[in-house]
Amino acid sequence: MASTHAHARSAWSGKWAFILAAAASAVGLGNMWRFPYLAAKYGGGTFLLTYLVLVFTFGVSLLLLETALGRKTGQSAIGAFKQFGKKYAFIGILASTVPFIITPYYCIIGGWVTKYAAAYLINGPEALADGGDFFTGFISSNTESFLWMLLFMAIVFIVVSLGVKGGIEKANLVMMPALIIMAVGIALYTLTMPGAVDGALYYLTPDFSKFSPELVIGALGQMFYSLSLAMGIMITYGSYLDKKSSLTQSVARIGGFDIGVSFLAGLMIVPAAFVAMGSGEAVAANSGPSLMFVILPTVFADMGGAATVVGFLFFLLVLFAALTSAISLTETCTSIVQDGAGWSRKKALCAVIGVVTVAGIFVNLGYNGLSFIEPMGEGTTLLDFFDFISNSVIMPIVALLTCIFVGWIIKPKAIVDEVKISSEFKVEKAWTVIIKYVAPVLVVVILVAFVAQTFGLISF
Repeated sequence: MASTHAHARSAWSGKWAFILAAAASAVGLGNMWRFPYLAAKYGGGTFLLTYLVLVFTFGVSLLLLETALGRKTGQSAIGAFKQFGKKYAFIGILASTVPFIITPYYCIIGGWVTKYAAAYLINGPEALADGGDFFTGFISSNTESFLWMLLFMAIVFIVVSLGVKGGIEKANLVMMPALIIMAVGIALYTLTMPGAVDGALYYLTPDFSKFSPELVIGALGQMFYSLSLAMGIMITYGSYLDKKSSLTQSVARIGGFDIGVSFLAGLMIVPAAFVAMGSGEAVAANSGPSLMFVILPTVFADMGGAATVVGFLFFLLVLFAALTSAISLTETCTSIVQDGAGWSRKKALCAVIGVVTVAGIFVNLGYNGLSFIEPMGEGTTLLDFFDFISNSVIMPIVALLTCIFVGWIIKPKAIVDEVKISSEFKVEKAWTVIIKYVAPVLVVVILVAFVAQTFGLISF
Protein backbone atom coordinates (compact mmCIF):
# COMPACT_ATOMS: atom_id res chain seq x y z
CA MET A 1 0.00 0.00 0.00
CA ALA A 2 1.39 3.39 -0.97
CA SER A 3 2.03 5.80 1.87
CA THR A 4 -0.60 8.50 2.17
CA HIS A 5 -0.03 12.17 2.81
CA ALA A 6 0.26 13.11 6.50
CA HIS A 7 -2.94 15.16 6.24
CA ALA A 8 -4.98 12.49 4.44
CA ARG A 9 -8.67 13.30 4.72
CA SER A 10 -10.73 11.25 7.14
CA ALA A 11 -13.46 9.11 5.60
CA TRP A 12 -16.54 7.15 6.69
CA SER A 13 -16.31 3.38 6.45
CA GLY A 14 -19.52 3.40 4.40
CA LYS A 15 -22.90 4.93 3.66
CA TRP A 16 -24.57 3.76 6.87
CA ALA A 17 -21.73 5.12 8.99
CA PHE A 18 -22.42 8.53 7.42
CA ILE A 19 -26.22 8.25 7.84
CA LEU A 20 -25.84 7.24 11.49
CA ALA A 21 -23.34 10.02 12.19
CA ALA A 22 -25.47 12.67 10.48
CA ALA A 23 -28.60 11.41 12.26
CA ALA A 24 -26.70 11.42 15.56
CA SER A 25 -25.66 14.99 14.88
CA ALA A 26 -29.26 15.94 14.10
CA VAL A 27 -30.63 14.24 17.21
CA GLY A 28 -29.74 16.52 20.09
CA LEU A 29 -31.15 18.57 22.93
CA GLY A 30 -33.49 20.37 20.50
CA ASN A 31 -35.38 17.14 19.88
CA MET A 32 -35.60 16.47 23.59
CA TRP A 33 -36.78 19.77 24.98
CA ARG A 34 -37.92 22.04 22.17
CA PHE A 35 -39.89 19.62 20.05
CA PRO A 36 -42.23 18.27 22.80
CA TYR A 37 -42.87 21.80 24.05
CA LEU A 38 -43.72 23.11 20.56
CA ALA A 39 -45.95 20.11 19.87
CA ALA A 40 -47.80 20.73 23.15
CA LYS A 41 -48.12 24.42 22.36
CA TYR A 42 -49.39 24.04 18.79
CA GLY A 43 -52.09 21.41 19.07
CA GLY A 44 -50.09 18.18 18.94
CA GLY A 45 -50.88 16.36 15.72
CA THR A 46 -51.19 19.56 13.67
CA PHE A 47 -47.63 20.48 14.58
CA LEU A 48 -46.40 16.93 13.85
CA LEU A 49 -47.92 16.97 10.35
CA THR A 50 -46.55 20.45 9.55
CA TYR A 51 -43.11 19.42 10.78
CA LEU A 52 -43.20 16.25 8.69
CA VAL A 53 -44.02 18.18 5.51
CA LEU A 54 -41.33 20.82 6.17
CA VAL A 55 -38.58 18.27 6.89
CA PHE A 56 -39.25 16.29 3.72
CA THR A 57 -39.39 19.37 1.47
CA PHE A 58 -37.34 22.27 2.75
CA GLY A 59 -35.19 20.40 5.30
CA VAL A 60 -34.06 17.52 3.13
CA SER A 61 -33.40 19.91 0.19
CA LEU A 62 -30.94 21.93 2.28
CA LEU A 63 -29.38 18.76 3.73
CA LEU A 64 -28.82 17.47 0.21
CA LEU A 65 -27.27 20.77 -0.89
CA GLU A 66 -24.79 20.91 2.02
CA THR A 67 -23.81 17.24 1.89
CA ALA A 68 -23.27 17.33 -1.90
CA LEU A 69 -21.24 20.55 -1.59
CA GLY A 70 -18.97 18.86 0.97
CA ARG A 71 -18.58 15.71 -1.11
CA LYS A 72 -17.97 17.62 -4.34
CA THR A 73 -15.18 19.76 -2.86
CA GLY A 74 -13.77 17.35 -0.27
CA GLN A 75 -13.48 20.31 2.10
CA SER A 76 -15.10 21.66 5.25
CA ALA A 77 -17.16 24.87 5.01
CA ILE A 78 -14.52 27.53 4.30
CA GLY A 79 -12.65 25.48 1.68
CA ALA A 80 -15.90 24.29 0.05
CA PHE A 81 -17.06 27.84 -0.78
CA LYS A 82 -13.53 29.05 -1.55
CA GLN A 83 -13.16 26.46 -4.31
CA PHE A 84 -15.61 28.45 -6.42
CA GLY A 85 -13.64 31.67 -5.94
CA LYS A 86 -11.86 33.39 -3.06
CA LYS A 87 -14.57 36.02 -2.81
CA TYR A 88 -17.08 33.37 -1.63
CA ALA A 89 -14.93 32.16 1.29
CA PHE A 90 -16.78 34.59 3.61
CA ILE A 91 -19.93 32.38 3.47
CA GLY A 92 -17.85 29.47 4.73
CA ILE A 93 -16.23 31.64 7.39
CA LEU A 94 -19.65 32.77 8.63
CA ALA A 95 -20.91 29.15 8.68
CA SER A 96 -17.77 28.13 10.56
CA THR A 97 -18.37 30.60 13.38
CA VAL A 98 -21.57 28.74 14.31
CA PRO A 99 -20.04 25.51 15.70
CA PHE A 100 -17.41 27.57 17.54
CA ILE A 101 -20.16 29.62 19.23
CA ILE A 102 -22.47 26.66 19.95
CA THR A 103 -20.00 24.00 21.16
CA PRO A 104 -18.98 25.77 24.42
CA TYR A 105 -22.52 26.45 25.64
CA TYR A 106 -23.78 23.08 24.40
CA CYS A 107 -21.16 21.45 26.64
CA ILE A 108 -22.47 23.45 29.62
CA ILE A 109 -25.98 22.06 29.12
CA GLY A 110 -24.37 18.65 28.51
CA GLY A 111 -22.79 19.02 31.94
CA TRP A 112 -26.20 19.70 33.50
CA VAL A 113 -27.60 16.53 31.90
CA THR A 114 -24.59 14.46 33.06
CA LYS A 115 -25.04 15.79 36.60
CA TYR A 116 -28.74 14.87 36.62
CA ALA A 117 -28.10 11.33 35.36
CA ALA A 118 -25.59 10.87 38.18
CA ALA A 119 -27.82 12.60 40.74
CA TYR A 120 -30.59 10.00 40.26
CA LEU A 121 -28.15 7.36 41.44
CA ILE A 122 -26.41 9.49 44.12
CA ASN A 123 -29.05 11.87 45.55
CA GLY A 124 -32.21 9.94 44.63
CA PRO A 125 -35.32 11.19 42.76
CA GLU A 126 -36.83 13.11 45.69
CA ALA A 127 -33.85 15.46 45.95
CA LEU A 128 -34.36 16.59 42.34
CA ALA A 129 -38.12 17.12 42.57
CA ASP A 130 -38.05 20.25 44.68
CA GLY A 131 -39.59 22.77 42.30
CA GLY A 132 -36.31 23.96 40.85
CA ASP A 133 -34.12 24.80 43.88
CA PHE A 134 -31.78 21.88 43.19
CA PHE A 135 -31.34 23.01 39.58
CA THR A 136 -30.82 26.69 40.39
CA GLY A 137 -28.39 25.83 43.18
CA PHE A 138 -26.40 23.59 40.86
CA ILE A 139 -26.08 25.90 37.83
CA SER A 140 -25.14 28.90 39.97
CA SER A 141 -22.53 26.97 42.02
CA ASN A 142 -18.96 28.20 41.74
CA THR A 143 -17.28 24.86 41.25
CA GLU A 144 -19.75 22.05 40.66
CA SER A 145 -21.27 23.30 37.40
CA PHE A 146 -17.76 23.82 35.99
CA LEU A 147 -16.61 20.32 36.96
CA TRP A 148 -19.59 18.63 35.25
CA MET A 149 -19.11 20.77 32.14
CA LEU A 150 -15.43 19.74 31.99
CA LEU A 151 -16.36 16.07 32.48
CA PHE A 152 -18.81 16.25 29.56
CA MET A 153 -16.19 18.03 27.43
CA ALA A 154 -13.58 15.39 28.28
CA ILE A 155 -15.83 12.59 26.97
CA VAL A 156 -16.46 14.52 23.73
CA PHE A 157 -12.78 15.34 23.19
CA ILE A 158 -11.69 11.73 23.78
CA VAL A 159 -14.17 10.40 21.19
CA VAL A 160 -13.13 13.01 18.59
CA SER A 161 -9.42 12.33 19.29
CA LEU A 162 -9.94 8.68 18.32
CA GLY A 163 -10.80 9.79 14.79
CA VAL A 164 -13.74 9.47 12.41
CA LYS A 165 -13.76 5.66 12.17
CA GLY A 166 -12.23 4.77 15.52
CA GLY A 167 -14.10 7.33 17.60
CA ILE A 168 -17.16 8.95 16.05
CA GLU A 169 -18.48 5.90 14.16
CA LYS A 170 -17.99 3.54 17.11
CA ALA A 171 -19.59 5.95 19.60
CA ASN A 172 -22.63 6.44 17.35
CA LEU A 173 -22.96 2.71 16.79
CA VAL A 174 -23.46 2.27 20.54
CA MET A 175 -25.30 5.46 21.48
CA MET A 176 -27.86 5.78 18.68
CA PRO A 177 -29.48 2.31 19.03
CA ALA A 178 -29.33 2.62 22.84
CA LEU A 179 -31.02 6.02 22.63
CA ILE A 180 -33.87 4.66 20.51
CA ILE A 181 -34.40 1.57 22.71
CA MET A 182 -34.49 3.72 25.88
CA ALA A 183 -36.87 6.23 24.29
CA VAL A 184 -39.31 3.48 23.27
CA GLY A 185 -39.07 1.87 26.73
CA ILE A 186 -39.66 5.09 28.66
CA ALA A 187 -42.49 6.16 26.33
CA LEU A 188 -44.26 2.82 26.87
CA TYR A 189 -43.72 2.95 30.62
CA THR A 190 -45.00 6.54 30.83
CA LEU A 191 -48.21 5.57 29.04
CA THR A 192 -49.10 3.17 31.88
CA MET A 193 -49.41 6.11 34.30
CA PRO A 194 -52.92 7.34 35.19
CA GLY A 195 -53.90 10.23 32.92
CA ALA A 196 -51.02 9.65 30.49
CA VAL A 197 -53.26 8.32 27.73
CA ASP A 198 -55.11 11.66 27.63
CA GLY A 199 -51.73 13.32 27.17
CA ALA A 200 -50.85 10.94 24.34
CA LEU A 201 -54.17 11.64 22.60
CA TYR A 202 -53.61 15.38 22.97
CA TYR A 203 -50.15 14.93 21.45
CA LEU A 204 -51.26 12.73 18.53
CA THR A 205 -54.65 14.16 17.56
CA PRO A 206 -54.48 17.05 15.07
CA ASP A 207 -56.33 20.15 16.25
CA PHE A 208 -56.55 22.17 13.02
CA SER A 209 -57.92 25.21 14.82
CA LYS A 210 -54.36 25.65 16.17
CA PHE A 211 -52.91 25.95 12.66
CA SER A 212 -51.39 29.42 12.23
CA PRO A 213 -48.43 31.27 10.72
CA GLU A 214 -46.84 31.04 14.19
CA LEU A 215 -47.06 27.25 14.10
CA VAL A 216 -45.31 27.17 10.71
CA ILE A 217 -42.56 29.53 11.91
CA GLY A 218 -42.12 27.47 15.09
CA ALA A 219 -41.88 24.24 13.05
CA LEU A 220 -39.48 25.88 10.58
CA GLY A 221 -37.17 27.08 13.33
CA GLN A 222 -37.22 23.70 15.06
CA MET A 223 -36.44 21.87 11.82
CA PHE A 224 -33.60 24.23 11.14
CA TYR A 225 -31.85 23.66 14.47
CA SER A 226 -32.67 20.01 14.57
CA LEU A 227 -31.24 18.96 11.21
CA SER A 228 -27.81 20.57 11.83
CA LEU A 229 -28.30 22.93 8.88
CA ALA A 230 -26.20 26.04 8.16
CA MET A 231 -23.48 25.28 10.73
CA GLY A 232 -20.89 23.62 8.53
CA ILE A 233 -21.57 20.15 9.98
CA MET A 234 -23.22 18.58 6.93
CA ILE A 235 -20.59 20.05 4.59
CA THR A 236 -17.85 18.51 6.76
CA TYR A 237 -19.62 15.16 7.06
CA GLY A 238 -20.34 15.17 3.32
CA SER A 239 -16.64 15.73 2.62
CA TYR A 240 -15.85 12.40 4.33
CA LEU A 241 -18.31 10.52 2.10
CA ASP A 242 -17.26 8.34 -0.85
CA LYS A 243 -18.61 8.92 -4.37
CA LYS A 244 -20.54 5.62 -4.43
CA SER A 245 -23.03 6.39 -1.64
CA SER A 246 -26.43 7.64 -2.77
CA LEU A 247 -26.92 11.17 -1.47
CA THR A 248 -30.68 11.29 -2.05
CA GLN A 249 -31.32 8.08 -0.08
CA SER A 250 -28.94 9.14 2.68
CA VAL A 251 -30.53 12.54 3.34
CA ALA A 252 -34.06 11.08 3.26
CA ARG A 253 -32.99 8.56 5.93
CA ILE A 254 -31.40 11.30 8.05
CA GLY A 255 -34.68 13.26 7.88
CA GLY A 256 -36.58 10.12 8.84
CA PHE A 257 -34.29 9.45 11.82
CA ASP A 258 -34.69 13.00 13.07
CA ILE A 259 -38.48 12.89 12.85
CA GLY A 260 -38.58 9.47 14.49
CA VAL A 261 -36.57 10.56 17.53
CA SER A 262 -38.45 13.87 17.83
CA PHE A 263 -41.73 11.96 17.73
CA LEU A 264 -40.53 9.53 20.43
CA ALA A 265 -39.31 12.41 22.60
CA GLY A 266 -42.76 13.97 22.42
CA LEU A 267 -44.37 10.63 23.23
CA MET A 268 -42.16 10.36 26.33
CA ILE A 269 -42.41 13.93 27.56
CA VAL A 270 -45.87 15.28 26.66
CA PRO A 271 -47.90 12.49 28.36
CA ALA A 272 -45.54 12.53 31.38
CA ALA A 273 -45.81 16.30 31.79
CA PHE A 274 -49.57 16.01 31.16
CA VAL A 275 -49.83 13.75 34.20
CA ALA A 276 -48.15 16.40 36.34
CA MET A 277 -50.04 19.39 34.96
CA GLY A 278 -53.29 18.13 33.56
CA SER A 279 -53.41 20.09 30.32
CA GLY A 280 -51.55 20.71 27.09
CA GLU A 281 -51.56 24.44 27.74
CA ALA A 282 -49.73 23.94 31.04
CA VAL A 283 -47.11 21.76 29.31
CA ALA A 284 -46.73 24.40 26.60
CA ALA A 285 -46.06 27.09 29.20
CA ASN A 286 -42.90 25.28 30.32
CA SER A 287 -40.26 25.04 27.65
CA GLY A 288 -36.56 24.34 27.57
CA PRO A 289 -34.58 23.77 30.76
CA SER A 290 -37.53 24.14 33.16
CA LEU A 291 -39.45 21.36 31.40
CA MET A 292 -36.49 18.99 31.56
CA PHE A 293 -34.82 19.84 34.86
CA VAL A 294 -37.77 20.94 37.01
CA ILE A 295 -41.08 19.48 35.73
CA LEU A 296 -39.94 16.00 34.64
CA PRO A 297 -38.07 15.19 37.90
CA THR A 298 -41.37 15.93 39.68
CA VAL A 299 -43.16 13.47 37.38
CA PHE A 300 -40.50 10.80 37.90
CA ALA A 301 -40.61 11.21 41.69
CA ASP A 302 -44.29 10.19 41.60
CA MET A 303 -43.40 6.86 40.00
CA GLY A 304 -42.51 5.31 43.35
CA GLY A 305 -40.05 2.43 43.16
CA ALA A 306 -39.34 2.94 39.46
CA ALA A 307 -38.43 6.63 39.89
CA THR A 308 -34.67 6.12 40.19
CA VAL A 309 -34.45 3.80 37.19
CA VAL A 310 -36.75 5.82 34.91
CA GLY A 311 -35.13 9.13 35.89
CA PHE A 312 -31.63 7.77 35.39
CA LEU A 313 -32.47 6.17 32.02
CA PHE A 314 -34.21 9.32 30.81
CA PHE A 315 -31.22 11.54 31.58
CA LEU A 316 -28.84 8.91 30.20
CA LEU A 317 -30.85 9.01 26.95
CA VAL A 318 -30.69 12.82 26.87
CA LEU A 319 -26.96 12.60 27.66
CA PHE A 320 -26.42 10.35 24.62
CA ALA A 321 -28.37 12.81 22.45
CA ALA A 322 -26.27 15.70 23.78
CA LEU A 323 -23.00 13.79 23.33
CA THR A 324 -23.65 12.77 19.72
CA SER A 325 -24.40 16.40 18.79
CA ALA A 326 -21.45 17.82 20.76
CA ILE A 327 -19.16 15.28 19.04
CA SER A 328 -20.31 16.40 15.57
CA LEU A 329 -19.87 20.08 16.54
CA THR A 330 -16.35 19.45 17.85
CA GLU A 331 -15.43 17.36 14.80
CA THR A 332 -16.61 20.20 12.55
CA CYS A 333 -14.52 22.76 14.46
CA THR A 334 -11.50 20.46 14.20
CA SER A 335 -11.99 19.91 10.47
CA ILE A 336 -12.32 23.68 9.89
CA VAL A 337 -9.03 24.40 11.70
CA GLN A 338 -7.29 21.46 10.01
CA ASP A 339 -8.34 22.56 6.50
CA GLY A 340 -7.91 26.28 7.14
CA ALA A 341 -4.50 26.23 8.84
CA GLY A 342 -3.17 23.16 7.07
CA TRP A 343 -2.41 21.58 10.45
CA SER A 344 -2.44 17.91 11.41
CA ARG A 345 -5.68 16.62 12.90
CA LYS A 346 -4.04 16.28 16.32
CA LYS A 347 -2.78 19.88 16.38
CA ALA A 348 -6.14 21.19 15.13
CA LEU A 349 -8.02 19.27 17.85
CA CYS A 350 -5.69 20.63 20.56
CA ALA A 351 -6.44 24.17 19.39
CA VAL A 352 -10.19 23.47 19.42
CA ILE A 353 -9.99 21.96 22.93
CA GLY A 354 -8.28 25.14 24.16
CA VAL A 355 -10.81 27.49 22.58
CA VAL A 356 -13.91 25.49 23.60
CA THR A 357 -12.75 25.03 27.20
CA VAL A 358 -11.94 28.72 27.75
CA ALA A 359 -15.17 29.85 26.05
CA GLY A 360 -17.19 27.31 28.06
CA ILE A 361 -15.78 28.60 31.35
CA PHE A 362 -16.55 32.18 30.31
CA VAL A 363 -20.18 31.43 29.32
CA ASN A 364 -20.72 29.35 32.47
CA LEU A 365 -19.58 32.32 34.59
CA GLY A 366 -22.78 33.98 33.36
CA TYR A 367 -24.63 31.91 35.99
CA ASN A 368 -22.41 32.93 38.92
CA GLY A 369 -19.38 35.28 38.76
CA LEU A 370 -20.63 37.25 35.74
CA SER A 371 -24.37 36.95 36.36
CA PHE A 372 -24.64 40.75 36.46
CA ILE A 373 -24.11 40.74 32.67
CA GLU A 374 -27.60 40.54 31.15
CA PRO A 375 -26.89 41.03 27.43
CA MET A 376 -30.47 40.87 26.18
CA GLY A 377 -32.34 42.51 29.01
CA GLU A 378 -33.31 41.49 32.50
CA GLY A 379 -33.00 37.84 33.42
CA THR A 380 -30.99 36.83 30.34
CA THR A 381 -27.60 35.12 30.57
CA LEU A 382 -24.50 34.88 28.42
CA LEU A 383 -25.74 31.46 27.30
CA ASP A 384 -29.04 32.96 26.08
CA PHE A 385 -27.11 35.60 24.16
CA PHE A 386 -24.80 33.15 22.36
CA ASP A 387 -27.74 30.87 21.64
CA PHE A 388 -29.65 33.76 20.07
CA ILE A 389 -26.69 35.01 17.99
CA SER A 390 -25.85 31.54 16.61
CA ASN A 391 -29.30 30.03 16.14
CA SER A 392 -31.53 32.97 15.35
CA VAL A 393 -29.14 35.30 13.52
CA ILE A 394 -26.08 33.66 11.95
CA MET A 395 -27.65 30.32 10.91
CA PRO A 396 -30.53 31.82 8.88
CA ILE A 397 -28.10 34.28 7.24
CA VAL A 398 -25.75 31.40 6.30
CA ALA A 399 -28.66 29.37 4.91
CA LEU A 400 -29.84 32.35 2.88
CA LEU A 401 -26.35 33.02 1.47
CA THR A 402 -25.92 29.31 0.68
CA CYS A 403 -29.22 29.18 -1.24
CA ILE A 404 -28.35 32.33 -3.20
CA PHE A 405 -24.83 30.99 -3.86
CA VAL A 406 -26.04 27.64 -5.24
CA GLY A 407 -29.30 28.85 -6.76
CA TRP A 408 -28.06 31.96 -8.51
CA ILE A 409 -24.22 32.12 -8.60
CA ILE A 410 -22.73 28.67 -9.27
CA LYS A 411 -26.18 27.46 -10.46
CA PRO A 412 -27.99 24.34 -9.17
CA LYS A 413 -26.48 22.15 -11.90
CA ALA A 414 -23.15 22.07 -10.00
CA ILE A 415 -24.87 20.26 -7.11
CA VAL A 416 -27.25 18.24 -9.33
CA ASP A 417 -24.28 16.74 -11.19
CA GLU A 418 -22.66 15.72 -7.90
CA VAL A 419 -25.89 14.04 -6.71
CA LYS A 420 -26.25 12.19 -10.02
CA ILE A 421 -22.80 10.58 -9.69
CA SER A 422 -24.24 8.10 -7.19
CA SER A 423 -28.02 8.15 -7.57
CA GLU A 424 -30.98 9.05 -9.72
CA PHE A 425 -32.38 12.49 -8.96
CA LYS A 426 -36.09 12.21 -9.74
CA VAL A 427 -37.04 15.37 -7.88
CA GLU A 428 -34.35 17.51 -9.52
CA LYS A 429 -36.82 20.15 -10.81
CA ALA A 430 -38.65 20.45 -7.48
CA TRP A 431 -35.35 20.64 -5.61
CA THR A 432 -34.11 23.43 -7.88
CA VAL A 433 -37.31 25.45 -7.32
CA ILE A 434 -37.01 25.01 -3.53
CA ILE A 435 -33.35 26.12 -3.44
CA LYS A 436 -33.82 29.09 -5.80
CA TYR A 437 -37.19 30.45 -4.66
CA VAL A 438 -38.85 28.71 -1.69
CA ALA A 439 -35.99 28.25 0.76
CA PRO A 440 -34.68 31.86 0.62
CA VAL A 441 -38.17 33.19 1.42
CA LEU A 442 -38.70 30.75 4.31
CA VAL A 443 -35.26 31.53 5.74
CA VAL A 444 -35.94 35.28 5.68
CA VAL A 445 -39.23 34.59 7.51
CA ILE A 446 -37.35 32.65 10.22
CA LEU A 447 -34.74 35.39 10.59
CA VAL A 448 -37.22 38.26 10.83
CA ALA A 449 -39.60 36.37 13.12
CA PHE A 450 -36.97 35.25 15.63
CA VAL A 451 -35.21 38.60 15.86
CA ALA A 452 -38.53 40.43 16.20
CA GLN A 453 -39.68 37.96 18.86
CA THR A 454 -36.49 38.36 20.89
CA PHE A 455 -36.86 42.11 21.01
CA GLY A 456 -40.52 41.88 21.95
CA LEU A 457 -41.86 43.26 18.66
CA ILE A 458 -44.03 40.19 18.10
CA SER A 459 -44.87 37.35 20.46
CA PHE A 460 -45.38 33.67 19.77
